[in-house]
Amino acid sequence: MRATLSLAVMVMSAVPASAAIRDGAILQQSGQGRFVLLDANQPFAVGHDHFDDDNLYAFDEAQKITLVAPLAVDIGGMGDGLLPVGAELASHYVFFDSVQSSQFAYVSFDAPILGVATQGATLAASDHLAGTAVRYVSAHLRGLETGDEVWIDAEDPHRLFLLWAGSSPGDYIRVFTAWPADPAMM
Repeated sequence: MRATLSLAVMVMSAVPASAAIRDGAILQQSGQGRFVLLDANQPFAVGHDHFDDDNLYAFDEAQKITLVAPLAVDIGGMGDGLLPVGAELASHYVFFDSVQSSQFAYVSFDAPILGVATQGATLAASDHLAGTAVRYVSAHLRGLETGDEVWIDAEDPHRLFLLWAGSSPGDYIRVFTAWPADPAMM
């Protein structure tokens, strides 16, 4: 019995910590979409109308990133729009590649959100952190369109709200969360 318990403790402590997307939901929409969590270990292309539907998509990118240079974000950061050198984080991608509809939605993570890249320049500057089998296309057309909004929930820093209208080529953001994840949220 003791040997079994010791083995179970060793196996549990050997499981790597990760920061992951927990769930998401479309609260209101003009289309017929649903939340879809993709597996970034399976090759696919994202960007420039590769999906063209009303779904809200998200996938986890790299885990346990330690920044060796400050990273610019459009939302969050240390009050100056930067994530600092030495920060440990995980990266996630969220997008809405609709033909012509709108959504009010959220995505929840199992770690607090540190920052969000919402513009083409900050997305391109952080692409090297993605670490996936995903092919990112039309980098110059990524980001939020005029009038779209995303914000970190003031009551729950694990949740990101999205209010956006999709058109060609869609809306794309990268979310950076703390690493490792909050054990209470896993």
